[in-house]
Amino acid sequence: MKGDDFALSRVPAEARRPMWEVFMIRFGAVVTLSQFIVGATLGYGMTLKETLIATLLGAVLLEVISFLCGVAGTWEGLSTSLLTRWSGFGRLGSSLIGLIIGISCIGWFGVQNSVFAQGMNKALGGIIDIKIMSLLTGLAITLLVVYGYKMLSYTANIAVPGFLLAMGIATYRLLSKYDINTLMNSSPPGPHLSLGVAITVVAGGFMIGAVITPDLSRYNRNAKDVFWMTLLSIFGGELLVTFLAVLMSHAVKSADVVTIALDLGGWLAAALVILSTIKINDLNLYAASLGISNFLDAVFGIKMNRAVLTIIIGLLGTLGSILGILDRFVNFLTILGTAIPPIGGIMVVDYFILRRYRHELEESREQGQLPEVLEDWNPIAIVSLVIAFLIGYFFKGGLNPTLNSLLAGMIVYYLLMKLYMVIVPNKNAKFINEKIY
Repeated sequence: MKGDDFALSRVPAEARRPMWEVFMIRFGAVVTLSQFIVGATLGYGMTLKETLIATLLGAVLLEVISFLCGVAGTWEGLSTSLLTRWSGFGRLGSSLIGLIIGISCIGWFGVQNSVFAQGMNKALGGIIDIKIMSLLTGLAITLLVVYGYKMLSYTANIAVPGFLLAMGIATYRLLSKYDINTLMNSSPPGPHLSLGVAITVVAGGFMIGAVITPDLSRYNRNAKDVFWMTLLSIFGGELLVTFLAVLMSHAVKSADVVTIALDLGGWLAAALVILSTIKINDLNLYAASLGISNFLDAVFGIKMNRAVLTIIIGLLGTLGSILGILDRFVNFLTILGTAIPPIGGIMVVDYFILRRYRHELEESREQGQLPEVLEDWNPIAIVSLVIAFLIGYFFKGGLNPTLNSLLAGMIVYYLLMKLYMVIVPNKNAKFINEKIY
Protein backbone atom coordinates (compact mmCIF):
# COMPACT_ATOMS: atom_id res chain seq x y z
CA MET A 1 0.00 0.00 0.00
CA LYS A 2 2.99 2.29 -0.35
CA GLY A 3 2.19 5.60 -2.02
CA ASP A 4 -1.49 6.23 -2.73
CA ASP A 5 -2.98 4.03 0.01
CA PHE A 6 -6.49 4.61 -1.44
CA ALA A 7 -6.39 8.27 -0.41
CA LEU A 8 -8.87 9.28 -3.15
CA SER A 9 -10.69 6.01 -3.77
CA ARG A 10 -12.57 3.23 -2.02
CA VAL A 11 -10.63 0.55 -0.15
CA PRO A 12 -11.47 -2.63 -2.13
CA ALA A 13 -12.64 -5.86 -0.48
CA GLU A 14 -9.30 -7.60 -1.08
CA ALA A 15 -7.47 -4.88 0.88
CA ARG A 16 -9.64 -5.19 4.01
CA ARG A 17 -7.88 -6.45 7.11
CA PRO A 18 -8.78 -8.65 10.13
CA MET A 19 -10.45 -6.90 13.06
CA TRP A 20 -7.56 -7.49 15.46
CA GLU A 21 -5.10 -5.81 13.09
CA VAL A 22 -7.13 -2.60 12.80
CA PHE A 23 -7.88 -2.85 16.52
CA MET A 24 -4.18 -2.80 17.41
CA ILE A 25 -3.71 0.48 15.54
CA ARG A 26 -6.78 2.01 17.16
CA PHE A 27 -5.81 0.64 20.58
CA GLY A 28 -2.43 2.28 20.12
CA ALA A 29 -4.17 5.60 19.50
CA VAL A 30 -5.98 5.31 22.85
CA VAL A 31 -3.28 3.73 25.03
CA THR A 32 -0.97 6.73 24.86
CA LEU A 33 0.85 9.30 26.91
CA SER A 34 -2.01 11.77 26.39
CA GLN A 35 -4.53 9.32 27.87
CA PHE A 36 -2.19 8.70 30.80
CA ILE A 37 -2.06 12.46 31.37
CA VAL A 38 -5.89 12.58 31.39
CA GLY A 39 -6.04 9.71 33.88
CA ALA A 40 -3.41 11.25 36.15
CA THR A 41 -5.17 14.61 36.06
CA LEU A 42 -8.49 13.04 37.00
CA GLY A 43 -6.87 10.90 39.69
CA TYR A 44 -5.22 13.95 41.22
CA GLY A 45 -8.65 15.46 41.82
CA MET A 46 -10.95 12.42 42.23
CA THR A 47 -11.19 9.05 43.96
CA LEU A 48 -10.67 5.90 41.92
CA LYS A 49 -14.40 5.14 41.90
CA GLU A 50 -15.33 8.63 40.74
CA THR A 51 -12.70 8.55 38.02
CA LEU A 52 -13.82 5.19 36.64
CA ILE A 53 -17.46 6.34 36.55
CA ALA A 54 -16.46 9.49 34.66
CA THR A 55 -14.34 7.45 32.26
CA LEU A 56 -17.16 5.00 31.57
CA LEU A 57 -19.67 7.76 30.85
CA GLY A 58 -17.26 9.72 28.67
CA ALA A 59 -16.30 6.55 26.81
CA VAL A 60 -19.97 5.84 26.00
CA LEU A 61 -20.22 9.11 24.07
CA LEU A 62 -16.92 8.45 22.29
CA GLU A 63 -18.08 4.94 21.37
CA VAL A 64 -21.36 6.18 19.86
CA ILE A 65 -19.62 8.74 17.62
CA SER A 66 -16.74 6.38 16.77
CA PHE A 67 -19.05 3.51 15.86
CA LEU A 68 -21.44 5.54 13.70
CA CYS A 69 -18.66 7.36 11.82
CA GLY A 70 -16.71 4.10 11.62
CA VAL A 71 -19.60 2.11 10.13
CA ALA A 72 -20.08 4.72 7.42
CA GLY A 73 -16.35 4.48 6.64
CA THR A 74 -16.50 0.68 6.48
CA TRP A 75 -19.59 0.46 4.29
CA GLU A 76 -18.19 2.98 1.81
CA GLY A 77 -14.46 2.19 2.16
CA LEU A 78 -13.72 5.92 2.34
CA SER A 79 -11.56 8.11 4.57
CA THR A 80 -13.22 10.78 6.71
CA SER A 81 -12.39 13.75 4.48
CA LEU A 82 -13.48 11.89 1.31
CA LEU A 83 -16.65 10.51 2.92
CA THR A 84 -17.78 14.02 3.85
CA ARG A 85 -18.22 14.77 0.13
CA TRP A 86 -21.37 12.62 0.18
CA SER A 87 -22.19 13.00 3.88
CA GLY A 88 -23.11 16.62 4.25
CA PHE A 89 -20.48 18.92 2.82
CA GLY A 90 -20.08 18.43 -0.93
CA ARG A 91 -16.89 18.53 -3.02
CA LEU A 92 -15.54 21.94 -1.97
CA GLY A 93 -17.06 21.69 1.49
CA SER A 94 -15.20 18.43 2.08
CA SER A 95 -11.99 20.13 1.00
CA LEU A 96 -12.50 22.61 3.84
CA ILE A 97 -13.02 19.69 6.23
CA GLY A 98 -9.89 17.98 4.93
CA LEU A 99 -7.91 21.19 5.39
CA ILE A 100 -9.16 21.65 8.98
CA ILE A 101 -8.34 18.06 9.91
CA GLY A 102 -5.02 18.24 8.09
CA ILE A 103 -3.82 21.45 9.76
CA SER A 104 -4.94 20.20 13.17
CA CYS A 105 -3.14 16.88 12.78
CA ILE A 106 0.02 18.51 11.38
CA GLY A 107 0.06 20.86 14.35
CA TRP A 108 -0.33 18.08 16.88
CA PHE A 109 2.31 16.06 15.03
CA GLY A 110 4.77 18.90 15.61
CA VAL A 111 3.75 19.41 19.24
CA GLN A 112 4.03 15.72 20.10
CA ASN A 113 7.24 15.37 18.12
CA SER A 114 8.72 17.96 20.47
CA VAL A 115 7.63 15.83 23.45
CA PHE A 116 9.05 12.72 21.80
CA ALA A 117 12.37 14.42 21.08
CA GLN A 118 12.69 15.85 24.60
CA GLY A 119 11.96 12.45 26.13
CA MET A 120 14.51 10.70 23.94
CA ASN A 121 17.04 13.44 24.62
CA LYS A 122 16.67 12.99 28.39
CA ALA A 123 16.78 9.21 28.09
CA LEU A 124 20.12 9.47 26.23
CA GLY A 125 21.57 11.89 28.76
CA GLY A 126 21.35 14.97 26.54
CA ILE A 127 24.23 13.92 24.30
CA ILE A 128 22.33 15.01 21.18
CA ASP A 129 21.16 18.59 20.62
CA ILE A 130 17.38 18.87 21.05
CA LYS A 131 16.90 20.40 17.59
CA ILE A 132 18.82 17.58 15.94
CA MET A 133 16.83 15.07 17.98
CA SER A 134 13.58 16.74 16.85
CA LEU A 135 14.72 16.40 13.25
CA LEU A 136 15.62 12.73 13.68
CA THR A 137 12.39 11.77 15.45
CA GLY A 138 10.24 13.73 12.98
CA LEU A 139 11.93 12.14 9.96
CA ALA A 140 11.67 8.67 11.48
CA ILE A 141 7.91 8.91 11.98
CA THR A 142 7.43 10.52 8.56
CA LEU A 143 9.20 7.62 6.84
CA LEU A 144 7.05 5.13 8.74
CA VAL A 145 3.84 6.79 7.57
CA VAL A 146 5.03 6.95 3.93
CA TYR A 147 4.34 3.22 3.78
CA GLY A 148 0.71 3.78 4.76
CA TYR A 149 -1.62 1.53 6.71
CA LYS A 150 0.74 -1.45 6.63
CA MET A 151 3.47 0.40 8.54
CA LEU A 152 0.90 1.73 11.01
CA SER A 153 0.09 -1.89 11.82
CA TYR A 154 3.75 -2.85 12.28
CA THR A 155 4.41 0.21 14.44
CA ALA A 156 1.39 -0.43 16.65
CA ASN A 157 2.44 -4.06 17.14
CA ILE A 158 5.76 -2.83 18.55
CA ALA A 159 4.83 0.41 20.31
CA VAL A 160 1.70 -0.82 22.11
CA PRO A 161 3.57 -3.64 23.91
CA GLY A 162 6.35 -1.14 24.67
CA PHE A 163 3.94 1.25 26.35
CA LEU A 164 2.29 -1.60 28.26
CA LEU A 165 5.75 -2.78 29.34
CA ALA A 166 6.43 0.68 30.77
CA MET A 167 3.10 0.57 32.57
CA GLY A 168 3.95 -2.93 33.82
CA ILE A 169 7.30 -1.80 35.26
CA ALA A 170 5.68 1.16 37.01
CA THR A 171 2.79 -1.02 38.26
CA TYR A 172 5.18 -3.64 39.66
CA ARG A 173 7.08 -1.01 41.58
CA LEU A 174 3.80 0.55 42.67
CA LEU A 175 2.63 -2.75 44.14
CA SER A 176 5.98 -3.35 45.82
CA LYS A 177 6.08 0.10 47.45
CA TYR A 178 2.44 0.78 48.32
CA ASP A 179 -0.60 -1.08 49.64
CA ILE A 180 -2.99 -1.43 46.71
CA ASN A 181 -6.15 -1.43 48.84
CA THR A 182 -5.10 1.78 50.52
CA LEU A 183 -4.49 3.46 47.16
CA MET A 184 -7.83 2.26 45.74
CA ASN A 185 -9.70 3.85 48.66
CA SER A 186 -7.50 6.91 49.17
CA SER A 187 -8.68 10.49 48.83
CA PRO A 188 -7.46 12.55 45.87
CA PRO A 189 -4.24 14.47 46.63
CA GLY A 190 -5.32 17.59 44.77
CA PRO A 191 -8.35 19.91 44.47
CA HIS A 192 -11.57 18.02 43.85
CA LEU A 193 -12.95 17.75 40.29
CA SER A 194 -16.69 17.54 39.64
CA LEU A 195 -18.10 14.55 37.79
CA GLY A 196 -19.40 16.74 34.97
CA VAL A 197 -16.00 18.30 34.34
CA ALA A 198 -14.32 14.89 34.44
CA ILE A 199 -16.74 13.37 31.92
CA THR A 200 -16.15 16.19 29.47
CA VAL A 201 -12.37 15.89 29.91
CA VAL A 202 -12.56 12.21 29.01
CA ALA A 203 -14.84 12.72 26.01
CA GLY A 204 -13.12 15.86 24.76
CA GLY A 205 -9.70 14.27 24.98
CA PHE A 206 -10.40 11.79 22.16
CA MET A 207 -13.28 13.39 20.25
CA ILE A 208 -11.14 14.24 17.22
CA GLY A 209 -9.98 10.62 17.15
CA ALA A 210 -13.64 9.53 17.21
CA VAL A 211 -14.56 11.76 14.26
CA ILE A 212 -11.71 10.50 12.06
CA THR A 213 -12.48 6.82 12.78
CA PRO A 214 -13.24 6.17 9.05
CA ASP A 215 -9.54 6.71 8.26
CA LEU A 216 -8.97 3.32 9.92
CA SER A 217 -12.38 1.65 9.77
CA ARG A 218 -12.37 1.76 5.96
CA TYR A 219 -10.04 -1.23 6.29
CA ASN A 220 -12.55 -3.15 8.44
CA ARG A 221 -14.54 -5.91 6.74
CA ASN A 222 -17.98 -5.19 8.24
CA ALA A 223 -19.92 -3.28 10.89
CA LYS A 224 -19.37 -6.06 13.44
CA ASP A 225 -15.61 -5.59 13.17
CA VAL A 226 -16.06 -1.84 13.62
CA PHE A 227 -18.13 -2.41 16.75
CA TRP A 228 -15.52 -4.59 18.42
CA MET A 229 -12.60 -2.49 17.17
CA THR A 230 -14.02 0.72 18.63
CA LEU A 231 -15.56 -0.82 21.76
CA LEU A 232 -12.48 -2.75 22.89
CA SER A 233 -10.04 0.04 22.06
CA ILE A 234 -12.00 2.82 23.77
CA PHE A 235 -13.29 1.01 26.83
CA GLY A 236 -10.31 -1.32 27.26
CA GLY A 237 -7.70 1.33 26.55
CA GLU A 238 -9.22 4.18 28.51
CA LEU A 239 -10.17 2.11 31.56
CA LEU A 240 -6.81 0.32 31.72
CA VAL A 241 -4.66 3.43 31.43
CA THR A 242 -6.95 5.52 33.65
CA PHE A 243 -7.03 2.87 36.40
CA LEU A 244 -3.24 2.69 36.54
CA ALA A 245 -2.81 6.45 36.20
CA VAL A 246 -5.14 7.12 39.14
CA LEU A 247 -3.32 4.69 41.43
CA MET A 248 0.03 6.17 40.46
CA SER A 249 -1.06 9.77 40.90
CA HIS A 250 -2.42 8.90 44.35
CA ALA A 251 0.82 7.12 45.25
CA VAL A 252 3.18 9.85 44.06
CA LYS A 253 0.67 12.62 44.93
CA SER A 254 1.27 14.32 41.62
CA ALA A 255 -0.46 14.74 38.27
CA ASP A 256 2.85 15.17 36.43
CA VAL A 257 3.45 12.18 34.16
CA VAL A 258 7.24 12.45 34.08
CA THR A 259 7.38 12.67 37.88
CA ILE A 260 5.17 9.59 38.16
CA ALA A 261 7.15 7.58 35.60
CA LEU A 262 10.51 8.51 37.11
CA ASP A 263 9.42 7.83 40.68
CA LEU A 264 7.83 4.45 39.97
CA GLY A 265 9.56 3.10 36.90
CA GLY A 266 12.85 4.90 36.53
CA TRP A 267 14.25 6.16 33.24
CA LEU A 268 13.38 2.97 31.34
CA ALA A 269 9.68 3.38 32.04
CA ALA A 270 9.87 7.13 31.41
CA ALA A 271 11.58 6.60 28.04
CA LEU A 272 9.04 3.95 27.02
CA VAL A 273 6.15 6.22 27.98
CA ILE A 274 7.58 9.09 25.95
CA LEU A 275 8.31 6.68 23.09
CA SER A 276 4.63 5.80 23.04
CA THR A 277 3.94 9.15 21.38
CA ILE A 278 5.07 7.48 18.17
CA LYS A 279 1.78 5.59 18.06
CA ILE A 280 -0.43 8.66 18.12
CA ASN A 281 1.94 10.74 16.02
CA ASP A 282 2.00 8.34 13.10
CA LEU A 283 -1.81 8.48 13.09
CA ASN A 284 -1.66 12.30 13.23
CA LEU A 285 0.50 12.37 10.13
CA TYR A 286 -1.55 9.69 8.38
CA ALA A 287 -4.83 11.56 8.94
CA ALA A 288 -3.20 14.83 7.85
CA SER A 289 -2.00 13.30 4.57
CA LEU A 290 -5.51 11.99 3.79
CA GLY A 291 -7.17 15.32 4.61
CA ILE A 292 -4.72 17.47 2.62
CA SER A 293 -4.87 15.01 -0.29
CA ASN A 294 -8.64 15.46 -0.48
CA PHE A 295 -8.24 19.25 -0.27
CA LEU A 296 -5.76 19.41 -3.16
CA ASP A 297 -7.89 17.13 -5.31
CA ALA A 298 -11.21 18.92 -4.66
CA VAL A 299 -9.96 22.51 -5.00
CA PHE A 300 -7.09 22.30 -7.48
CA GLY A 301 -7.65 18.93 -9.17
CA ILE A 302 -4.18 17.82 -8.02
CA LYS A 303 -3.94 14.11 -7.28
CA MET A 304 -0.65 14.18 -5.42
CA ASN A 305 0.96 10.89 -4.44
CA ARG A 306 0.22 10.36 -0.76
CA ALA A 307 3.81 9.30 -0.01
CA VAL A 308 5.20 12.56 -1.44
CA LEU A 309 2.55 14.56 0.39
CA THR A 310 3.33 12.77 3.66
CA ILE A 311 7.01 13.70 3.37
CA ILE A 312 6.16 17.35 2.71
CA ILE A 313 3.76 17.79 5.63
CA GLY A 314 5.99 15.66 7.88
CA LEU A 315 8.84 18.06 7.18
CA LEU A 316 6.57 21.04 7.92
CA GLY A 317 5.53 19.57 11.26
CA THR A 318 9.12 18.66 12.09
CA LEU A 319 10.32 22.16 11.17
CA GLY A 320 7.69 23.63 13.46
CA SER A 321 8.91 21.54 16.40
CA ILE A 322 12.54 22.47 15.69
CA LEU A 323 11.79 26.21 15.58
CA GLY A 324 9.62 25.99 18.70
CA ILE A 325 6.81 27.96 17.05
CA LEU A 326 4.32 25.22 17.87
CA ASP A 327 4.37 26.23 21.52
CA ARG A 328 2.28 29.19 20.39
CA PHE A 329 0.25 27.06 18.01
CA VAL A 330 -1.57 25.13 20.74
CA ASN A 331 -4.20 27.85 21.23
CA PHE A 332 -4.97 27.75 17.51
CA LEU A 333 -5.21 23.96 17.63
CA THR A 334 -7.62 24.23 20.55
CA ILE A 335 -9.85 26.46 18.41
CA LEU A 336 -9.74 23.88 15.63
CA GLY A 337 -10.61 21.24 18.22
CA THR A 338 -13.92 23.04 18.73
CA ALA A 339 -14.58 23.04 14.98
CA ILE A 340 -13.96 19.33 14.37
CA PRO A 341 -16.60 17.61 16.60
CA PRO A 342 -19.63 19.04 14.71
CA ILE A 343 -18.13 17.67 11.51
CA GLY A 344 -18.74 14.17 12.85
CA GLY A 345 -22.22 15.11 14.05
CA ILE A 346 -23.25 16.57 10.68
CA MET A 347 -21.80 13.57 8.86
CA VAL A 348 -23.76 11.12 11.05
CA VAL A 349 -27.04 13.02 10.61
CA ASP A 350 -26.62 13.28 6.83
CA TYR A 351 -25.51 9.67 6.26
CA PHE A 352 -27.79 7.78 8.66
CA ILE A 353 -30.87 10.03 9.08
CA LEU A 354 -31.26 12.22 5.99
CA ARG A 355 -29.58 9.65 3.68
CA ARG A 356 -29.25 12.23 0.88
CA TYR A 357 -26.66 10.35 -1.16
CA ARG A 358 -27.13 6.78 0.06
CA HIS A 359 -28.63 5.63 -3.28
CA GLU A 360 -25.71 7.02 -5.30
CA LEU A 361 -23.20 5.60 -2.83
CA GLU A 362 -24.74 2.14 -2.93
CA GLU A 363 -24.87 2.05 -6.73
CA SER A 364 -21.26 3.14 -7.16
CA ARG A 365 -20.10 0.86 -4.33
CA GLU A 366 -21.08 -2.22 -6.36
CA GLN A 367 -18.75 -1.04 -9.13
CA GLY A 368 -15.94 -0.03 -6.76
CA GLN A 369 -16.19 3.56 -7.95
CA LEU A 370 -17.10 6.93 -6.46
CA PRO A 371 -20.53 8.45 -7.19
CA GLU A 372 -20.64 10.64 -10.29
CA VAL A 373 -23.31 12.96 -8.90
CA LEU A 374 -22.10 15.45 -6.32
CA GLU A 375 -22.86 18.97 -5.15
CA ASP A 376 -20.11 21.58 -4.89
CA TRP A 377 -21.34 23.02 -1.62
CA ASN A 378 -23.99 22.30 0.94
CA PRO A 379 -24.48 25.80 2.40
CA ILE A 380 -26.65 24.45 5.22
CA ALA A 381 -23.81 22.19 6.41
CA ILE A 382 -21.33 25.07 6.35
CA VAL A 383 -23.73 27.39 8.20
CA SER A 384 -24.44 24.65 10.76
CA LEU A 385 -20.72 24.08 11.26
CA VAL A 386 -20.11 27.79 11.84
CA ILE A 387 -23.02 28.08 14.28
CA ALA A 388 -21.88 24.97 16.16
CA PHE A 389 -18.33 26.32 16.38
CA LEU A 390 -19.52 29.68 17.71
CA ILE A 391 -21.71 27.97 20.31
CA GLY A 392 -18.84 25.70 21.37
CA TYR A 393 -16.34 28.55 21.53
CA PHE A 394 -18.38 31.30 23.18
CA PHE A 395 -21.09 29.51 25.17
CA LYS A 396 -19.72 28.84 28.65
CA GLY A 397 -22.63 26.76 29.93
CA GLY A 398 -23.79 23.30 28.95
CA LEU A 399 -21.31 20.45 29.03
CA ASN A 400 -18.03 21.66 27.56
CA PRO A 401 -16.93 23.30 24.27
CA THR A 402 -16.30 19.98 22.52
CA LEU A 403 -19.65 18.42 23.40
CA ASN A 404 -21.59 21.67 23.04
CA SER A 405 -20.33 22.11 19.48
CA LEU A 406 -20.99 18.44 18.63
CA LEU A 407 -24.63 18.49 19.76
CA ALA A 408 -25.26 21.94 18.29
CA GLY A 409 -23.96 20.80 14.91
CA MET A 410 -26.26 17.76 14.81
CA ILE A 411 -29.40 19.61 15.95
CA VAL A 412 -28.95 22.77 13.85
CA TYR A 413 -28.08 20.82 10.68
CA TYR A 414 -31.07 18.48 11.02
CA LEU A 415 -33.55 21.29 11.65
CA LEU A 416 -32.26 23.53 8.84
CA MET A 417 -32.22 20.65 6.34
CA LYS A 418 -35.78 19.68 7.25
CA LEU A 419 -36.83 23.32 6.77
CA TYR A 420 -35.11 23.41 3.37
CA MET A 421 -36.92 20.22 2.30
CA VAL A 422 -40.25 21.85 3.11
CA ILE A 423 -39.45 25.12 1.32
CA VAL A 424 -37.82 23.56 -1.79
CA PRO A 425 -39.12 19.96 -2.03
CA ASN A 426 -38.28 19.53 -5.74
CA LYS A 427 -34.54 19.85 -5.01
CA ASN A 428 -34.52 16.50 -3.18
CA ALA A 429 -32.45 18.05 -0.37
CA LYS A 430 -29.46 18.49 -2.71
CA PHE A 431 -27.64 21.58 -3.97
CA ILE A 432 -26.57 22.05 -7.60
CA ASN A 433 -25.67 18.50 -8.61
CA GLU A 434 -22.94 18.07 -11.14
CA LYS A 435 -20.67 15.39 -12.54
CA ILE A 436 -17.05 15.67 -11.56
CA TYR A 437 -15.58 12.29 -12.58
